[in-house]
Amino acid sequence: MNKSSVLNILSSFSEVAKGLMKYQPDIIISVHPLMQHVPLRILRAKGLLNKIIFTTVVTDLSTCHPTWFHKLVTRCYCPTTDLAKRALKAGLQQSQIKIFGLPVRPSFVKPVQSKDELRKALSMDEDLPAVLLMGGGEGMGPIEATAKALGDMLYDKSSEAPIGQILVICGRNQKLADKLASINWKVPVQVKGFVSKMEECMGACDCIITKAGPGTIAEAMIRGLPIILNGYIAGQEAGNVPYVVENGFGKFSKSPKKIAKIVAEWFGPKAEELKTMSQNALMFARPDAVFKIVHDLDELVRQRSSLPHYSFTP
Repeated sequence: MNKSSVLNILSSFSEVAKGLMKYQPDIIISVHPLMQHVPLRILRAKGLLNKIIFTTVVTDLSTCHPTWFHKLVTRCYCPTTDLAKRALKAGLQQSQIKIFGLPVRPSFVKPVQSKDELRKALSMDEDLPAVLLMGGGEGMGPIEATAKALGDMLYDKSSEAPIGQILVICGRNQKLADKLASINWKVPVQVKGFVSKMEECMGACDCIITKAGPGTIAEAMIRGLPIILNGYIAGQEAGNVPYVVENGFGKFSKSPKKIAKIVAEWFGPKAEELKTMSQNALMFARPDAVFKIVHDLDELVRQRSSLPHYSFTP
């Protein structure tokens, strides 16, 4: 480690220490893998471990960085049993671990309008099955190529009629949105920019194409949407692919043509497979995760005087 790196670490340590001493919160909630060791070391050095509750909300589904886990936490919220096992291997006690699911926005828990009503509001065809294609807030990934492949595969040349429709979310990528909107599609296509009510877009569709981000996967599961994963961030998102595929509510492919073929089959001869995958997604969904976590956090604060303290060996 060079001198610059050491100075940056010391600076970060100092800033975190100043913040903790200034506010002295009743509870700390960490949602980042790099924010366990430094604040906990500071709390121990300041003699505050018995006064300030420290919790971790793990936001990965399967594979994750080991720094998510620290023996001194009061509570570690794991979204899946796989991550709970990793926490145990890292030295946490069973009493420190809760498996509530991945927290998502409360809007995904509230009932939405019917699929027909949502499609009407989004200017979509009310009768054709729909696929949601998205590339995150920045509209990244092979969206254009996939949209064009879908446009070809969802058009039945023999009957000269569409067998499905496409809803494309381009995020802040306005250039992509303008380009897709200018195409003369053979099937119904709606192109949207940045969307704040993703629960409505998901509710209007029958399946989704996206990269393997844990938040989007959790939201799609709540909506019962079979997922086609078209990419992932090496390391932290790699395990999300087998999590989706092996639990039977999605598939993986990087090929726009193969992805389009899967969707066309789901909207045609393999409609039963689509239905089964939707049921599986709902079975693994945990829509109330955020409420269970908040309720448990409240209980921890109320009972902090009687919380168990765990030994730690540097």
